[in-house]
Amino acid sequence: MQVTKYLFYSWLNCLDIDYIYRLKKRMKVRGKFILIAVVLFVAVYGVYQVWTSIIWVLVLLIPLFLMGIFDIFQKKHAIRRNYPLIGRLRYVLESIRPEIMQYFVETNTEGRPINRIFRSLIYQRSKKVNDTTPFGTQMNVYRSGYEWMDHSMYAKNNVKDIKHSEYPKIKVGGKDCLKPYQSSLLNISAMSFGSLSKNAVMAMNKGAKIGDFAQNTGEGGLSPYHLKHKGDLIWQIGTGYFGCRNHNGTFNTELFKENALKPQVKMIEIKISQGAKPGHGGILPAVKNTEEIAKIRGIKPNTDVLSPPAHSAFSNPIEFMQFIKELRDLSGGKPIGFKLCIGQKQEFIDVCKAMIKTNILPDFITIDGGEGGTGAAPVEFSNSMGMPLREGLVFVHDTLKGFDLRKNIKLIAAGKIITGFHMVRVLALGADICYSARAMMMATGCIQALVCNTNTCPVGVATQNKSLMKGLDVDDKGNRVANFQEETVHSFLELVAAAGLENPSEISRKHINRRIGMHKVAKYSEIYPEFITGCLLTSKTRPLNYQKYFN
Repeated sequence: MQVTKYLFYSWLNCLDIDYIYRLKKRMKVRGKFILIAVVLFVAVYGVYQVWTSIIWVLVLLIPLFLMGIFDIFQKKHAIRRNYPLIGRLRYVLESIRPEIMQYFVETNTEGRPINRIFRSLIYQRSKKVNDTTPFGTQMNVYRSGYEWMDHSMYAKNNVKDIKHSEYPKIKVGGKDCLKPYQSSLLNISAMSFGSLSKNAVMAMNKGAKIGDFAQNTGEGGLSPYHLKHKGDLIWQIGTGYFGCRNHNGTFNTELFKENALKPQVKMIEIKISQGAKPGHGGILPAVKNTEEIAKIRGIKPNTDVLSPPAHSAFSNPIEFMQFIKELRDLSGGKPIGFKLCIGQKQEFIDVCKAMIKTNILPDFITIDGGEGGTGAAPVEFSNSMGMPLREGLVFVHDTLKGFDLRKNIKLIAAGKIITGFHMVRVLALGADICYSARAMMMATGCIQALVCNTNTCPVGVATQNKSLMKGLDVDDKGNRVANFQEETVHSFLELVAAAGLENPSEISRKHINRRIGMHKVAKYSEIYPEFITGCLLTSKTRPLNYQKYFN
């Protein structure tokens, strides 16, 4: 043993330290990794001669060494090949980047797509805890784009001074509707079973039942989980006709009639396009397409579900109006409408012309903004396709008013509606009713982990993983959904009262201001001038910017 120790220390003394330093500077990281590995193994061997327990260090060193050798010889990742072992840290840090940003880096106003202020507000209202804010606004009130509402010197004392303040209802149903629906001002926007877990669907429907508002089923069909708690439903029919399709993917009238006549189904919405991916069909990854979901949708399980970008039941505006009439007749006269994100304006104007020509009108139209959310969408479609909500809503409202159709059709606005002010803003622009999706998800427990498309949602909201969805308690989250909706509508009514108005219908564009420069402010009524009713019906009264759509 003494001889071994003598040889080992003699070897260390004989090393030329300067030579090693010069060699280290010339060596690439791969060579340095091998050199360090050799030195460590030799050192362990040397220490082993005097302390045998050091051998357990190899349990750590050998796997690390093998990982580094694998990195050197693999060809897929250049950073791992050039920087064996330590190159892996890049992927570790990248995997936890969203959490680091959300919890440590982003400010209260910078988070995307929904910032910390709004996320906290949703959680507080859903739990019915203190939702006030201390020390004043955190918003930069002098930045371009900042918006506010005009209050009145003669504000109402409280929301009870507003007519029908407790549960404001809007009647949806035109001249041909036999079963109009009294809709709440704020409802749950379209989210499918498949995109959402069964527990999330049930929690939302239970919340809708408690709060007397409606849940939109999304295009994924009518599932038992939508029906379990007997909350009001808006059944959405997409291009895949899930829940009412033939085996070849076309529309099936008998299946539609069977579901449409269910008493929980209060309205039916034809999905033309979606703000988060307009011009692109719905996407359900194969990992979320379980046997149960496939059975409900009438498709093959464990495959990617890519809905067609357009409907096969109609191909022009006249056929579209006839399809609306067909659905109304099959449903026993329930309100029929359609949802779209505005793209080519000419197409919507042609639809309005078809309404006049056929005398067939939808009972409602849902305008989805390009800022809307989704479980999965191509990046380019989410970022660069579709008109944002405010511009789209103004265009639809003004166009319907120009054709003298607005009085017969209700408008529903969807696209990042979270607070009472967001509701005020879209009602000022022409909406009658609001949808909210992501806020309702957060009331159900969503933490904005941004993994909706991976089936790994950590809180069980947007996953089909049974283990994960068990964490979502339906009874608790159902109450939270109801609480959030109630508190948000209440805050909306408080704003209406502060403006001195007696009814939400009195909100107009003159009540909202927008900063468009450091020293310039304009009202919505100046940015988006109102149309005169019927002005599009004759060439003499038609605005110049609309003339091109009638040539």
